[in-house]
Amino acid sequence: MQPIKKIIGVASGKGGVGKSMVALNLALALLARKHAVGLLDADIYGPSQPTMLDAVGKRPALQAGGLQPINRWGLQTMSMGYLVDVEAPMIWRGPMIGKALQQLFSDTLWGELDYLVIDLPPGTGDVQLTLCQKIPVSGIVIVTTPQAVALADVTRACEMFRKLNVPLLGIVENMGVYRCEHCGHDAHPFGSGGGATLAEQYQLEVLAKIPLDAAVSTMMDYGNPPMIAAPEGDFAKKFDAMAKKIIEMF
Repeated sequence: MQPIKKIIGVASGKGGVGKSMVALNLALALLARKHAVGLLDADIYGPSQPTMLDAVGKRPALQAGGLQPINRWGLQTMSMGYLVDVEAPMIWRGPMIGKALQQLFSDTLWGELDYLVIDLPPGTGDVQLTLCQKIPVSGIVIVTTPQAVALADVTRACEMFRKLNVPLLGIVENMGVYRCEHCGHDAHPFGSGGGATLAEQYQLEVLAKIPLDAAVSTMMDYGNPPMIAAPEGDFAKKFDAMAKKIIEMF
């Protein structure tokens, strides 16, 4: 495996907050800034990156020494979803999951990368512990939605990373605002201010506020993320600004 300069985890502690969407578009934004980038889907039980990458059914080639990553738009990617059938359940115990993550990381023939973005599963379990203890993570981006029930789980994730001495890079507040496509009215379906509250609690920066948008959801479902489908659009600009902030941290 070639050297990887920086490894950035994208985590939430809670499912359903759009963490995988953030991880993919962040990786693509770093790529658009002329960096060599990889994306590792570490959600062993529910890998969603192959769908968002329009790569369902693709299989990595086995070469001497490891697996060749699947290349999408110049982004090097690896996921358990490439190695198992789409509908196959992963009925594995915790230690097996941790070992699988290590193998996905170390047995993939990554090229020389400036950044490897790791899309972490929800929770504070074996995958997160393996990541922090076995892989040299440079920092974690925390994704949340504004409502209290999300913040409670996300706060636990922040506390876990702090106890494991992994730097928190900042907060992404996702799905905070919905703009009606007919009248232009802004609504807050999940409340407001949660990301700022969490950032203040941990003395972090809010890296981006990503609105809820049906068109973007459709793009992701059909493997055409905003950074590719609409590189000059508002979503892409938010992720580009976020990528710039992260680059400047190192």
